[in-house]
Amino acid sequence: MKPIWKKVFTRPDYFLAFGLGSGLAPKAPGTAGSMLGLILFVPLLTLPIWIQIVVILFAFTLGVYVSGRVAVELNLKDPSVIVWDEFVGMWIVMLWLPSYYWLIPAFLLFRLFDITKPWPVSVADRQLEGGLGIMLDDVVAGLYALGILQVLHVAYLAMV
Repeated sequence: MKPIWKKVFTRPDYFLAFGLGSGLAPKAPGTAGSMLGLILFVPLLTLPIWIQIVVILFAFTLGVYVSGRVAVELNLKDPSVIVWDEFVGMWIVMLWLPSYYWLIPAFLLFRLFDITKPWPVSVADRQLEGGLGIMLDDVVAGLYALGILQVLHVAYLAMV
């Protein structure tokens, strides 16, 4: 077993930072993390919105800590294998999800903004350090995607 695999599956900080292991995907770990994050959040969609927000805030706070800690150990600013930030960004997009039909557009919009990093996502990505920097660009990408998703939903309702 490779040393990093061993750490991911024996240390809770690595396990969380690596998105329950999804960050070990050989290609597109951010996409793998986003997909697993989407799947894990679906059951929470039946809960009141305030519980979803509390879960996201807790996950963000935890992510700042574990992502920062693991990045320091790996001696990298924002390693692509750390995907807990994708979990949180994806969860933000899923707030106020109109229906399950909107899961795929939510996923695609989040990936679009996470990959292209429009302003101010790019500012958070470049200028912030540590766990906060790792987490915040995905939070902003999630907020962008959430806003666009809601606009698309309103436009769809106006057409039907």
